[in-house]
Amino acid sequence: MTATNYAPPLDKLLTLGDARPTKSHWPDYRQYGLTPEHIPDLIRMAPDEELNGANSKSAEVWAPTHAWRALGQLGAGSAAEPLTSLFHLIDDSDDDMVNEELPDVLGRIGPAAVPSVAAYLADTSHGLWARVCAAQSLGEIGRRHPDARSACVAMLTRQLEHFQEQDPSLNAFLVGPLHDLGAVESAPVMERAFAADRVDIGVQGDWEDVQIDMGLRQERETPKPDYAASTLGLEQVTIIREGLKRLAEHSSQSKKSKVKKRDKRKRQEPRSKKHK
Repeated sequence: MTATNYAPPLDKLLTLGDARPTKSHWPDYRQYGLTPEHIPDLIRMAPDEELNGANSKSAEVWAPTHAWRALGQLGAGSAAEPLTSLFHLIDDSDDDMVNEELPDVLGRIGPAAVPSVAAYLADTSHGLWARVCAAQSLGEIGRRHPDARSACVAMLTRQLEHFQEQDPSLNAFLVGPLHDLGAVESAPVMERAFAADRVDIGVQGDWEDVQIDMGLRQERETPKPDYAASTLGLEQVTIIREGLKRLAEHSSQSKKSKVKKRDKRKRQEPRSKKHK
């Protein structure tokens, strides 16, 4: 039985159950007696195939989520590479919990996670949405840790320089965290990517939108484009805009395993409602 593989206090995570409350309501897992000495077992639990494949109505199926949250709270730098190895589940299994939570977890881990996340982002053998999650993770690390901002901006910018051969959606989700980090130093690369029509404007808007949001210009010089005519299309644009509203409200609406599967288009972080 799985529970016998995890000694106290790790076994407590097998009983906590549904992990869908918002980020602001994550329990402090240290209250269960978890300390840095338990990091190796938490790293083992997060990708545990038996737990991830448990009955969708069981408490055990949520244990990996509790484990990676605990790793984030413990600032477990050694967990960075094992956690990035879970990104593929977004493309392979429509695992929205990975997409929605791991950027936050890696953000909590901080600068120690930058090399692993950046290496994952740069590896073209990985799926599109897994790489998008890596980009969002770098943005979250830079946001939470000002001392890591420059490194995160540099990695995101370096990846965006490959805009010609990359999916326009990936380019858009590279622009997103650069925008959020106020990376005006990356403006020349962003401008080239937009000018080459290699950025999906349904995600972050067009170059004028980005410039205005970043304080690089006061107002538009051209009419607003048809955002619904972007690569993603009207339905997808609507979905990702609604997603950003949920994110801004710190709401995690996804489910675990079979309970949490949704159309993968709902994973995308949208543009501000003002661009509707």
